[in-house]
Amino acid sequence: MSNTLAGQRGTLLLLTSVELVVFLDSSVVNLAMPSIGKALAMSVATLVWVSSAYQVTFGGFQLGAGRTTDRLGRRLMFQTGLTVFTAASLLAGLTHTGWALIAARAVQGVGAAILIPAELALITAVFTEPAAYRRAFGVWSAMGAVGAAGGVAVGGLIVSALGWQWVFLINVPIGVLGLLVSNRLLPRDGIDLRAVRRRELDLPGMVTGTSCLLLLVYVVTKGAEGSLNLRHEQLAALAVLLGASFVIIERRVETPLLPFRLFRTRNITGSSVVSFLVGAAHVPVFVFLSLYFQEVHGYSAVRSGLAVLPIAVTGIPVARLLIPRALKAVGPRMVLIGGLALLTVGLLLLSRIPTHADYVTGFLPAAAVFAVGLPACFVGSTMPAMKAARPSETGIVSGVVNTAQRLGAGMGVAVLAAVANSRTADHHGGSAADAINAGYHSAFLGAATLAVLGLVVAVLVVQQPPEPAEDGPQRDEQPVAAAEDGQAAAD
Repeated sequence: MSNTLAGQRGTLLLLTSVELVVFLDSSVVNLAMPSIGKALAMSVATLVWVSSAYQVTFGGFQLGAGRTTDRLGRRLMFQTGLTVFTAASLLAGLTHTGWALIAARAVQGVGAAILIPAELALITAVFTEPAAYRRAFGVWSAMGAVGAAGGVAVGGLIVSALGWQWVFLINVPIGVLGLLVSNRLLPRDGIDLRAVRRRELDLPGMVTGTSCLLLLVYVVTKGAEGSLNLRHEQLAALAVLLGASFVIIERRVETPLLPFRLFRTRNITGSSVVSFLVGAAHVPVFVFLSLYFQEVHGYSAVRSGLAVLPIAVTGIPVARLLIPRALKAVGPRMVLIGGLALLTVGLLLLSRIPTHADYVTGFLPAAAVFAVGLPACFVGSTMPAMKAARPSETGIVSGVVNTAQRLGAGMGVAVLAAVANSRTADHHGGSAADAINAGYHSAFLGAATLAVLGLVVAVLVVQQPPEPAEDGPQRDEQPVAAAEDGQAAAD
């Protein structure tokens, strides 16, 4: 890998492009659902799993993938994840049966879960200068916000122009190109795989931990669909038993999948909690905004996706120009606090949007505030944890933070959808659109409450990471335990 500026730019382009595709695939399929259901003769109950299968495996496998990244190497796991994701995308685009498509989507989610911890670990390893690290982290993190906001609009345009298969097939050339250039752009791992012992991978911990997370994400996803029953309650109980088994195993093995001592570091714990709350606050917003434009204003699905697109477009210059400067001036803690404050304001404005609001004057101001705050939240909720992790544990720390966000997203959709439905049912007077809008007002207000909780955690728990000199190293090799001793002394 080249250490030149051009080499770093190529590396960042590769990582951010893959990041964008991964998060686009969380929502890009939504507007293709009617076409897929018609083409493959899928029932509504089965069709929802074209989306949910991806979400379940994406959330469930990140923890194990993060630890495996630390053990087997960043570049190897990035290439493995990209291979799995690309192959599954090809299969999804070529399939002719509904269940085969759902299976391909599940495998796509596994590939995405492997990619995210590897990408964050690579950014930490490649961009060692503080200014380059801030810039890379800002752009990479914003791609999650851009993908979440832009997926619906992009999906509608692809389906209209090319057909539903290309929602998946468009990933293939990106993935193949990424694999071709990855050996040249990414640093060697320097790990002798033959020397890695099986016990260092903590297979019992991976099985119980991943199974627990898969079941949790599954039950939460079913809750978001409003279809919980006795079987789902039994699966939730099984998840609790697996979680208890995971804790017992992790306390006894020599090299645990998840070293619990990590949570003695305030910035890792604080970042994880804030990531959970950011996921719970922002992901439901895109669902409700799309529904708001369709159900209240009568937009088509494609037009409603385009209406939300300014949030994605705004996030790009914010991440490229504003966030790196803010990180240098005030650090990630204050960027996080500012981002959560803006997110709260944007959500409060959305909670007051009138039924017959003008798009430019009624929606865009709230969207602009939200769009500036969201990438700041992504950066601020991840960077403190990554800077607190020692180099040999960046993968697992990334896995913890991102797993927290995926769990928060699923629970946020489930809870806030229930809030919206209850408020709509209890609304009296006015038109049906007024009742629906009242429900969305309550959902946005609930999301704002979650953002406020995140703000409280950021203020009380998250600390400003130490900033090295501009010409000094990004981080040293000191163990987390030593950092904790220093932190405890400071406290």
